[in-house]
Amino acid sequence: MISRTPAFQALLVQAGAVLPCAALAVALESFGHGLTLLHAALLQGLLAALISWKVGLARWWLPIQFLFPIALLAGLALQMPPWLAAAAFLVMLGWYWSTYRTQVPYYPSNPAVWRAVLAELPQGRALRIIDIGSGLGGFTLHLAAVRPESEVVGIELAPVPWLVSRLRAALSGSRARFERGDYEQLNFAEYDLVFAYLSPAAMPALWIKAQREMRAGSLLASYEFEIPAANGIKTIRTTEGGPLLYIRAF
Repeated sequence: MISRTPAFQALLVQAGAVLPCAALAVALESFGHGLTLLHAALLQGLLAALISWKVGLARWWLPIQFLFPIALLAGLALQMPPWLAAAAFLVMLGWYWSTYRTQVPYYPSNPAVWRAVLAELPQGRALRIIDIGSGLGGFTLHLAAVRPESEVVGIELAPVPWLVSRLRAALSGSRARFERGDYEQLNFAEYDLVFAYLSPAAMPALWIKAQREMRAGSLLASYEFEIPAANGIKTIRTTEGGPLLYIRAF
């Protein structure tokens, strides 16, 4: 239901923040101290970010809410041509295609995480590896390079990151394969490793799916966001002071 999606809630927060900002502007005007457009945009953004935090929106919404009115003001000040604004909108739509539904924004992992996952994999045999929400394909391309005997696949729902990862694989001659789709339609029983870097909102459903489908001897790995299992979770600190990598063996 669209009214329950974080994107719709964020829109309502922005709309709700307009009223107290307008009331303050009117009150200050009556005392001869009007708000400039920049001050109004800063106030609107700050109030929207505070409301978003109070109502429990994910933390990555806070800078978006703060910067949104400022970005609108900057666009007006720069007198951007309509075609440029439309092009930027289409690119952003392709990049964050399904964030409103999945609550999974673009989170890139890093080489330290890739090496830590690689160290947990069994040696001496070919594996089937899937990176769900593969983004620009860094993890998938790396594992395909260091484990050439294995089948390494990335799946991504957003069109722009998927296309970029396909181009990266083609240009580098990688054996990695990238599919565009929803990982919820996959059968995890077909894989020896399922790697995820999603969001807290996605983890409960992911764990239910993993319990239902993953077979004995396979691994579920999640970077930063904890797998909600009662026991059996191995944690690895890949970088000093950085988030944990969570590993669950089946």
